[in-house]
Amino acid sequence: MPGLELLDNPIWNALSTEHAGLALGDGRARRYPPEIGPLSGIPDQSSENYARLRELAGKYPVGLFSIEPYRIPAGWERIRGGELVQMIRTSPPAHLAGTNGRPPLRQLTAADASAMVALAELTEPGPFRLRTMELGNFYGIFHGDRLVAMSGKRMHLPGLVEVSGVCTHPDARGRGYAAHLMSVVIDEIESEGKTPFLHAFADNPAIRLYERLGFQIRQPFELAIIKSEA
Repeated sequence: MPGLELLDNPIWNALSTEHAGLALGDGRARRYPPEIGPLSGIPDQSSENYARLRELAGKYPVGLFSIEPYRIPAGWERIRGGELVQMIRTSPPAHLAGTNGRPPLRQLTAADASAMVALAELTEPGPFRLRTMELGNFYGIFHGDRLVAMSGKRMHLPGLVEVSGVCTHPDARGRGYAAHLMSVVIDEIESEGKTPFLHAFADNPAIRLYERLGFQIRQPFELAIIKSEA
């Protein structure tokens, strides 16, 4: 396994390493551009780091993951929270049904960005913006011209890549699309000698699917979506 300690503060470490070229900020706080998404990181919960994060946030909400209790100072509004689990792929998957009878998938392009955002807003797999697809390859399944399922990559750290954006339109569920698309993304990550990981809300029933795909829970996180009150 690569240096798994990097996953104790995944957003900060992604923005300090493999995604440093995308990062806004400095050694006190970093974030992805708002057009990519709200994910942000701080090295620790000092008041100085939160002050710098406020500068980066401006009028937009920012999202933090923490394994420690939050110490969010005054001047922030917490607009959403929740318990996440971080999962890492540690074993080969259990047998999954074949792909016969499923529509073909294809790699998504910038021309699909609006459809990707629309699907993500409907199904809420996590924050998704028009430029989120710049973080890594995404793949989708279509019914005619309508995108009905997708999966791709988000955070990149040394030796580690996050599987993210996994979602299926309600009209297309129960057909194995998520497992099919995730398997393609996982194979791509592992073919590069890297380890897949992911995050999910702790009460997400899809965790059972992720376990069948060879993931196991590594640790819990607390999500905080916060916005400056100024």
